[in-house]
Amino acid sequence: MNESSNKSLKERVLSSKAFRAFLVFSAFRAVYGAGILVVTYLLATSEEAPLWVSVAFLLTSMGVSRVIFRAIKRKWPGLFS
Repeated sequence: MNESSNKSLKERVLSSKAFRAFLVFSAFRAVYGAGILVVTYLLATSEEAPLWVSVAFLLTSMGVSRVIFRAIKRKWPGLFS
């Protein structure tokens, strides 16, 4: 038998690059998304900021999140390949 068949399913999943990339991406989206929700809520409930400011912030955050995630991918290239 080869070495990979001796590993349990849990060990194989945890050693998978795809699974680790999924975990990093999920953690990034959870933290970043929570921050975006808080800021958007504060903007939307503010009496001074019009509604379009919240929409513009959400659209901008979509682009910013892609830039941040690309930087993460460049910092750890082996994780996502």
